[in-house]
Amino acid sequence: MNVTNDLVSVRYMVNDVQESIDFYTRHLGFGGWNRIHFIVEDIEGEVARLRDAGVSLPNDIVSGPGGQQIVLDDPSGNPIELFQPASR
Repeated sequence: MNVTNDLVSVRYMVNDVQESIDFYTRHLGFGGWNRIHFIVEDIEGEVARLRDAGVSLPNDIVSGPGGQQIVLDDPSGNPIELFQPASR
């Protein structure tokens, strides 16, 4: 997989950012659903490569204003996100 940078980030999908920050910091000491997040240049190519290799991808690519993403699980059930930012 060709990753566009050397960083891995944790991403939280929430409806209200401030409400979520308050909740996670007050009640959980910062918790929530996190996942490894890889930024890729060609998400469709990566998905095809993974499927050809027999990796189970239970969902399709999701598109939004920020780009495209797909979430899959590693063998231990930990979520991994592939993300292709929107072109600028």
